[in-house]
Amino acid sequence: MMAKNFSLATTAVMLMLGCTAVPSTNPKTSQADAVTTIANTEVKSVLRTSQTLPVATNPKADTKSRIGSFISGEHATSGKAKIVQENGTYFIEFDQTFKTSENGPDLFVILHRSPDILKVSKPPDYRIAEGDYVAIAPLKSFNGKQRYEIPANIQSDGYQSVAVWCRKYNATFGFAPLSGV
Repeated sequence: MMAKNFSLATTAVMLMLGCTAVPSTNPKTSQADAVTTIANTEVKSVLRTSQTLPVATNPKADTKSRIGSFISGEHATSGKAKIVQENGTYFIEFDQTFKTSENGPDLFVILHRSPDILKVSKPPDYRIAEGDYVAIAPLKSFNGKQRYEIPANIQSDGYQSVAVWCRKYNATFGFAPLSGV
């Protein structure tokens, strides 16, 4: 019974490997030795093949970006803003030179449809119209490098600038018109 089970197991291994019985030239070589030889050959072949295959790249890992320099609105604002795409997610990034006034409560990072918010708003506070922008997140810091994730339901390509905006007083502190890189 044990020999029959061994023979069935050997046949199963050979079928899994896609091999047929290998005739042996040595009468002392058992069927088990032949299966072991076949299995070792298959493993070496797989290892050799896997070492030569190119590493697959992630098609979603592409990075697209649009960038712009801040223009002051109601308050001095400077630095650069950029929209980048990484692995299918969009982000707004401010560079290390970003700086805006600390004189505003309730400051937000927004995306605006116009490339020149100052032309479509009125001084002295450069109010923006509802429907022309989308609020992304509260401003994290008045200066320095920072990053904001754009929610997946927002199509960033439909917006032409990034702005720092005071929600409480509807005042644009500064904005960065975006252009492709």
